[in-house]
Amino acid sequence: MRDPVNTREAAAGFKAVLSCLAMCVVLVGLTMTTAQATENGGSTYPIGAETVLPGLTPAPGQTIFAEFNANYQANSLVNGQGHSVVPGFDLSVYAFAPKVTHTWGLSLLGGHLVTWGASPLVDERLVTPAGAQQKTGFGNPALGIDIAYNKGNWHWWYGLDMETPAPGFHKGDALNTGQHNFATAPVFAFTYLPGEGATELSSRIQYLVNYTDPATHYHSGNELIWEYVGMKKVTKKLSLGMNGYYHQQTTDDRLNSLVYENGNRVRDLTFGPEVRCHLGPMVLIGKYFRDTMVQNGARGNAYWVELAVPLNHPRKVSASAAPAPAPTPAPAPAPSTVSSSVAGGAGGSR
Repeated sequence: MRDPVNTREAAAGFKAVLSCLAMCVVLVGLTMTTAQATENGGSTYPIGAETVLPGLTPAPGQTIFAEFNANYQANSLVNGQGHSVVPGFDLSVYAFAPKVTHTWGLSLLGGHLVTWGASPLVDERLVTPAGAQQKTGFGNPALGIDIAYNKGNWHWWYGLDMETPAPGFHKGDALNTGQHNFATAPVFAFTYLPGEGATELSSRIQYLVNYTDPATHYHSGNELIWEYVGMKKVTKKLSLGMNGYYHQQTTDDRLNSLVYENGNRVRDLTFGPEVRCHLGPMVLIGKYFRDTMVQNGARGNAYWVELAVPLNHPRKVSASAAPAPAPTPAPAPAPSTVSSSVAGGAGGSR
Protein backbone atom coordinates (compact mmCIF):
# COMPACT_ATOMS: atom_id res chain seq x y z
CA MET A 1 0.00 0.00 0.00
CA ARG A 2 1.36 3.43 -0.94
CA ASP A 3 2.22 6.01 1.68
CA PRO A 4 -0.41 8.77 1.18
CA VAL A 5 2.03 11.45 2.38
CA ASN A 6 4.71 10.45 -0.15
CA THR A 7 2.07 10.22 -2.86
CA ARG A 8 0.86 13.74 -2.15
CA GLU A 9 4.45 15.05 -2.10
CA ALA A 10 5.22 13.39 -5.44
CA ALA A 11 2.04 14.76 -6.97
CA ALA A 12 2.82 18.25 -5.70
CA GLY A 13 6.36 18.07 -7.11
CA PHE A 14 5.09 16.85 -10.49
CA LYS A 15 2.52 19.65 -10.56
CA ALA A 16 5.23 22.22 -9.84
CA VAL A 17 7.33 20.91 -12.75
CA LEU A 18 4.36 21.09 -15.12
CA SER A 19 3.51 24.62 -13.94
CA CYS A 20 7.05 25.85 -14.56
CA LEU A 21 7.21 24.21 -17.98
CA ALA A 22 3.88 25.78 -18.86
CA MET A 23 5.15 29.22 -17.83
CA CYS A 24 8.20 28.82 -20.11
CA VAL A 25 6.02 27.70 -23.03
CA VAL A 26 3.60 30.60 -22.52
CA LEU A 27 6.48 33.09 -22.34
CA VAL A 28 7.91 31.92 -25.67
CA GLY A 29 4.50 31.66 -27.29
CA LEU A 30 3.45 35.18 -26.34
CA THR A 31 6.67 36.78 -27.59
CA MET A 32 7.37 34.75 -30.73
CA THR A 33 6.95 36.44 -34.10
CA THR A 34 7.96 35.37 -37.58
CA ALA A 35 11.64 36.29 -38.07
CA GLN A 36 15.11 34.86 -38.89
CA ALA A 37 18.97 35.75 -38.60
CA THR A 38 22.49 35.93 -40.18
CA GLU A 39 26.14 35.41 -39.34
CA ASN A 40 26.92 39.13 -39.47
CA GLY A 41 26.69 40.98 -36.18
CA GLY A 42 27.36 37.96 -33.96
CA SER A 43 30.11 37.18 -31.44
CA THR A 44 32.21 34.25 -30.28
CA TYR A 45 30.52 34.76 -26.89
CA PRO A 46 26.81 33.86 -26.53
CA ILE A 47 25.59 37.32 -25.61
CA GLY A 48 22.53 37.11 -23.38
CA ALA A 49 23.27 33.68 -21.92
CA GLU A 50 24.43 34.99 -18.53
CA THR A 51 21.28 36.67 -17.21
CA VAL A 52 20.48 34.09 -14.54
CA LEU A 53 22.02 35.05 -11.17
CA PRO A 54 25.31 35.83 -12.98
CA GLY A 55 27.21 36.78 -9.81
CA LEU A 56 26.61 33.39 -8.14
CA THR A 57 28.84 30.33 -8.49
CA PRO A 58 28.70 26.77 -7.09
CA ALA A 59 29.70 26.32 -3.45
CA PRO A 60 33.27 25.03 -2.79
CA GLY A 61 33.61 21.41 -3.89
CA GLN A 62 30.35 21.53 -5.88
CA THR A 63 29.87 20.83 -9.60
CA ILE A 64 26.99 22.29 -11.60
CA PHE A 65 25.67 20.99 -14.93
CA ALA A 66 23.91 23.60 -17.07
CA GLU A 67 22.08 22.88 -20.32
CA PHE A 68 21.06 25.55 -22.82
CA ASN A 69 18.57 25.39 -25.69
CA ALA A 70 18.59 28.55 -27.81
CA ASN A 71 16.86 29.72 -30.97
CA TYR A 72 17.68 32.95 -32.77
CA GLN A 73 15.53 34.13 -35.69
CA ALA A 74 15.74 37.26 -37.84
CA ASN A 75 14.59 38.41 -41.25
CA SER A 76 16.64 41.58 -41.47
CA LEU A 77 20.36 42.26 -41.92
CA VAL A 78 21.09 45.95 -41.41
CA ASN A 79 23.99 48.30 -42.15
CA GLY A 80 25.56 51.03 -40.03
CA GLN A 81 22.51 53.25 -40.53
CA GLY A 82 20.10 50.51 -39.44
CA HIS A 83 18.72 49.94 -42.95
CA SER A 84 18.04 46.45 -44.31
CA VAL A 85 20.60 45.53 -46.98
CA VAL A 86 19.68 41.97 -48.08
CA PRO A 87 16.16 41.54 -49.51
CA GLY A 88 14.60 38.17 -48.72
CA PHE A 89 17.11 37.54 -45.93
CA ASP A 90 15.99 34.74 -43.62
CA LEU A 91 18.05 32.69 -41.15
CA SER A 92 17.29 30.42 -38.20
CA VAL A 93 19.84 29.16 -35.69
CA TYR A 94 19.17 26.40 -33.17
CA ALA A 95 21.74 25.43 -30.54
CA PHE A 96 22.15 22.90 -27.74
CA ALA A 97 25.01 23.67 -25.34
CA PRO A 98 25.99 21.71 -22.20
CA LYS A 99 28.32 23.29 -19.65
CA VAL A 100 30.04 22.06 -16.49
CA THR A 101 31.19 24.45 -13.74
CA HIS A 102 33.21 23.47 -10.65
CA THR A 103 34.28 25.46 -7.59
CA TRP A 104 37.46 24.10 -6.09
CA GLY A 105 38.06 23.87 -2.35
CA LEU A 106 40.96 26.26 -2.76
CA SER A 107 41.18 29.71 -1.19
CA LEU A 108 42.79 32.17 -3.61
CA LEU A 109 43.13 35.95 -3.16
CA GLY A 110 40.45 35.82 -0.48
CA GLY A 111 37.94 34.00 -2.70
CA HIS A 112 37.39 30.59 -4.28
CA LEU A 113 38.73 29.27 -7.56
CA VAL A 114 36.07 28.41 -10.17
CA THR A 115 36.63 26.74 -13.55
CA TRP A 116 34.22 25.81 -16.34
CA GLY A 117 34.05 24.45 -19.88
CA ALA A 118 31.34 24.25 -22.55
CA SER A 119 30.78 23.39 -26.21
CA PRO A 120 27.68 23.93 -28.40
CA LEU A 121 26.10 21.91 -31.16
CA VAL A 122 24.53 24.21 -33.77
CA ASP A 123 22.11 23.94 -36.69
CA GLU A 124 21.86 26.92 -39.08
CA ARG A 125 19.49 27.55 -41.97
CA LEU A 126 20.06 30.57 -44.20
CA VAL A 127 17.95 31.89 -47.09
CA THR A 128 19.10 34.78 -49.32
CA PRO A 129 18.43 35.77 -52.94
CA ALA A 130 21.39 33.52 -53.83
CA GLY A 131 19.56 30.47 -52.48
CA ALA A 132 19.08 28.37 -49.33
CA GLN A 133 21.77 26.68 -47.22
CA GLN A 134 21.85 24.51 -44.11
CA LYS A 135 24.70 23.35 -41.88
CA THR A 136 25.03 21.43 -38.60
CA GLY A 137 28.18 21.19 -36.51
CA PHE A 138 30.02 22.22 -33.37
CA GLY A 139 30.38 25.88 -32.45
CA ASN A 140 33.21 27.53 -30.53
CA PRO A 141 34.26 25.61 -27.37
CA ALA A 142 34.87 27.91 -24.39
CA LEU A 143 36.81 27.74 -21.11
CA GLY A 144 36.92 30.03 -18.09
CA ILE A 145 38.69 30.58 -14.78
CA ASP A 146 37.25 32.85 -12.06
CA ILE A 147 37.70 33.89 -8.42
CA ALA A 148 34.39 34.16 -6.52
CA TYR A 149 33.38 36.06 -3.37
CA ASN A 150 30.33 36.88 -1.27
CA LYS A 151 29.50 39.21 1.61
CA GLY A 152 25.99 39.49 2.99
CA ASN A 153 23.57 40.00 0.12
CA TRP A 154 26.36 40.67 -2.38
CA HIS A 155 27.92 37.98 -4.56
CA TRP A 156 30.58 38.69 -7.18
CA TRP A 157 33.50 37.28 -9.14
CA TYR A 158 36.07 38.26 -11.72
CA GLY A 159 37.95 36.09 -14.18
CA LEU A 160 39.13 35.36 -17.70
CA ASP A 161 37.18 33.62 -20.49
CA MET A 162 38.69 32.03 -23.59
CA GLU A 163 36.76 31.25 -26.77
CA THR A 164 38.48 28.74 -29.07
CA PRO A 165 38.09 28.18 -32.85
CA ALA A 166 35.16 26.08 -34.05
CA PRO A 167 36.39 22.61 -35.15
CA GLY A 168 34.06 22.41 -38.16
CA PHE A 169 35.07 25.67 -39.84
CA HIS A 170 35.73 25.55 -43.60
CA LYS A 171 37.23 28.52 -45.44
CA GLY A 172 35.08 29.54 -48.39
CA ASP A 173 31.82 28.16 -47.01
CA ALA A 174 29.06 30.75 -46.97
CA LEU A 175 27.74 29.22 -43.75
CA ASN A 176 29.79 28.08 -40.75
CA THR A 177 28.64 27.01 -37.28
CA GLY A 178 31.40 28.88 -35.48
CA GLN A 179 34.21 31.41 -35.69
CA HIS A 180 37.75 30.41 -36.65
CA ASN A 181 39.61 32.69 -34.24
CA PHE A 182 40.63 32.74 -30.60
CA ALA A 183 39.20 35.37 -28.26
CA THR A 184 39.86 36.22 -24.62
CA ALA A 185 37.87 38.39 -22.21
CA PRO A 186 38.37 39.80 -18.72
CA VAL A 187 35.00 39.47 -16.98
CA PHE A 188 33.31 40.86 -13.86
CA ALA A 189 29.84 39.94 -12.53
CA PHE A 190 27.76 40.65 -9.44
CA THR A 191 24.40 39.64 -7.97
CA TYR A 192 22.63 41.57 -5.22
CA LEU A 193 19.88 39.70 -3.31
CA PRO A 194 18.14 41.95 -0.75
CA GLY A 195 15.07 40.90 1.22
CA GLU A 196 16.33 37.34 1.79
CA GLY A 197 16.56 36.81 -1.95
CA ALA A 198 13.08 38.09 -2.80
CA THR A 199 14.60 40.61 -5.22
CA GLU A 200 17.56 40.26 -7.57
CA LEU A 201 19.68 42.90 -9.30
CA SER A 202 22.54 41.51 -11.39
CA SER A 203 25.03 42.51 -14.07
CA ARG A 204 27.86 40.93 -15.99
CA ILE A 205 30.36 42.96 -18.01
CA GLN A 206 33.27 41.86 -20.18
CA TYR A 207 35.66 43.17 -22.80
CA LEU A 208 36.12 40.60 -25.55
CA VAL A 209 39.46 40.75 -27.40
CA ASN A 210 39.37 38.98 -30.77
CA TYR A 211 42.44 37.62 -32.56
CA THR A 212 43.10 37.20 -36.28
CA ASP A 213 41.54 34.28 -38.15
CA PRO A 214 44.62 32.50 -39.61
CA ALA A 215 42.61 31.06 -42.52
CA THR A 216 41.03 34.29 -43.79
CA HIS A 217 43.33 36.93 -42.22
CA TYR A 218 40.18 38.65 -40.94
CA HIS A 219 40.52 40.35 -37.56
CA SER A 220 37.20 41.10 -35.85
CA GLY A 221 37.07 44.19 -33.65
CA ASN A 222 36.97 44.04 -29.86
CA GLU A 223 33.61 44.06 -28.07
CA LEU A 224 32.16 45.56 -24.89
CA ILE A 225 29.32 43.39 -23.56
CA TRP A 226 27.03 44.29 -20.64
CA GLU A 227 24.31 41.84 -19.55
CA TYR A 228 21.69 42.74 -16.94
CA VAL A 229 18.71 41.22 -15.13
CA GLY A 230 16.20 42.27 -12.47
CA MET A 231 13.93 39.65 -10.91
CA LYS A 232 11.23 39.49 -8.23
CA LYS A 233 9.89 36.41 -6.48
CA VAL A 234 6.13 35.99 -6.86
CA THR A 235 6.05 32.66 -5.01
CA LYS A 236 8.65 30.58 -3.21
CA LYS A 237 9.44 28.75 -6.46
CA LEU A 238 8.64 31.28 -9.18
CA SER A 239 10.41 34.54 -10.12
CA LEU A 240 9.56 37.00 -12.89
CA GLY A 241 11.55 39.91 -14.28
CA MET A 242 13.32 41.59 -17.18
CA ASN A 243 16.68 40.87 -18.75
CA GLY A 244 18.79 41.96 -21.69
CA TYR A 245 22.17 43.24 -22.83
CA TYR A 246 24.09 46.00 -24.58
CA HIS A 247 26.71 45.00 -27.16
CA GLN A 248 29.09 47.57 -28.66
CA GLN A 249 32.08 46.88 -30.88
CA THR A 250 34.85 49.27 -29.85
CA THR A 251 37.54 48.75 -32.55
CA ASP A 252 37.39 48.29 -36.32
CA ASP A 253 37.28 45.05 -38.24
CA ARG A 254 40.37 44.51 -40.38
CA LEU A 255 41.13 42.33 -43.40
CA ASN A 256 44.82 41.82 -44.22
CA SER A 257 45.56 44.58 -41.67
CA LEU A 258 43.38 47.13 -43.53
CA VAL A 259 40.15 48.58 -42.10
CA TYR A 260 37.20 46.67 -43.56
CA GLU A 261 33.93 48.35 -44.63
CA ASN A 262 34.50 51.52 -42.55
CA GLY A 263 35.17 49.33 -39.51
CA ASN A 264 31.91 47.34 -39.68
CA ARG A 265 31.28 48.04 -35.99
CA VAL A 266 28.39 46.09 -34.45
CA ARG A 267 25.90 47.51 -31.95
CA ASP A 268 22.82 45.98 -30.34
CA LEU A 269 20.57 46.70 -27.35
CA THR A 270 18.08 44.05 -26.25
CA PHE A 271 15.45 43.58 -23.57
CA GLY A 272 12.73 41.09 -22.74
CA PRO A 273 11.00 39.03 -20.01
CA GLU A 274 12.49 36.19 -17.99
CA VAL A 275 10.70 33.53 -15.93
CA ARG A 276 12.60 31.33 -13.49
CA CYS A 277 11.38 28.27 -11.55
CA HIS A 278 13.25 26.71 -8.62
CA LEU A 279 12.47 23.01 -8.36
CA GLY A 280 14.40 21.77 -5.36
CA PRO A 281 18.08 21.98 -6.33
CA MET A 282 17.22 22.57 -10.01
CA VAL A 283 16.56 25.85 -11.79
CA LEU A 284 14.45 26.03 -14.97
CA ILE A 285 14.54 29.24 -17.00
CA GLY A 286 12.68 30.66 -19.99
CA LYS A 287 13.63 34.02 -21.49
CA TYR A 288 13.30 36.18 -24.58
CA PHE A 289 15.24 39.05 -26.19
CA ARG A 290 14.27 41.56 -28.87
CA ASP A 291 17.02 43.35 -30.85
CA THR A 292 16.88 47.17 -31.00
CA MET A 293 19.30 49.93 -32.09
CA VAL A 294 21.08 47.39 -34.32
CA GLN A 295 24.01 48.43 -36.50
CA ASN A 296 25.92 46.16 -38.91
CA GLY A 297 24.17 42.98 -37.85
CA ALA A 298 21.06 40.87 -37.82
CA ARG A 299 17.85 42.16 -36.25
CA GLY A 300 15.49 39.60 -34.75
CA ASN A 301 14.46 37.65 -31.66
CA ALA A 302 16.13 35.16 -29.34
CA TYR A 303 14.40 32.48 -27.25
CA TRP A 304 16.11 30.49 -24.51
CA VAL A 305 15.17 27.53 -22.31
CA GLU A 306 17.83 26.67 -19.72
CA LEU A 307 18.30 24.15 -16.93
CA ALA A 308 20.88 24.02 -14.13
CA VAL A 309 21.31 21.16 -11.67
CA PRO A 310 24.04 20.36 -9.09
CA LEU A 311 25.85 17.07 -9.65
CA ASN A 312 26.98 16.74 -6.03
CA HIS A 313 26.68 18.36 -2.60
CA PRO A 314 29.07 21.16 -1.59
CA ARG A 315 31.84 20.15 0.75
CA LYS A 316 32.06 21.64 4.23
CA VAL A 317 34.63 24.40 4.72
CA SER A 318 36.29 25.55 7.90
CA ALA A 319 35.39 28.88 9.49
CA SER A 320 38.87 30.18 8.65
CA ALA A 321 38.37 29.59 4.94
CA ALA A 322 37.30 32.36 2.60
CA PRO A 323 33.52 32.97 2.45
CA ALA A 324 31.79 30.59 0.08
CA PRO A 325 29.44 31.88 -2.59
CA ALA A 326 25.73 31.28 -2.10
CA PRO A 327 24.79 27.65 -2.73
CA THR A 328 22.09 28.48 -5.29
CA PRO A 329 23.74 27.90 -8.67
CA ALA A 330 23.08 29.75 -11.90
CA PRO A 331 23.71 28.48 -15.41
CA ALA A 332 26.89 29.89 -16.87
CA PRO A 333 27.13 30.93 -20.51
CA ALA A 334 26.96 28.55 -23.36
CA PRO A 335 29.80 29.18 -25.76
CA SER A 336 29.64 30.90 -29.14
CA THR A 337 26.77 32.56 -30.98
CA VAL A 338 25.39 33.42 -34.34
CA SER A 339 24.25 37.05 -34.27
CA SER A 340 23.52 38.66 -31.04
CA SER A 341 22.50 35.98 -28.62
CA VAL A 342 22.60 32.49 -29.95
CA ALA A 343 25.03 29.74 -29.02
CA GLY A 344 27.21 28.66 -31.88
CA GLY A 345 27.92 32.07 -33.36
CA ALA A 346 29.68 32.66 -36.61
CA GLY A 347 31.11 35.77 -38.17
CA GLY A 348 30.50 37.96 -35.14
CA SER A 349 32.11 41.09 -36.50
CA ARG A 350 32.69 40.21 -40.09
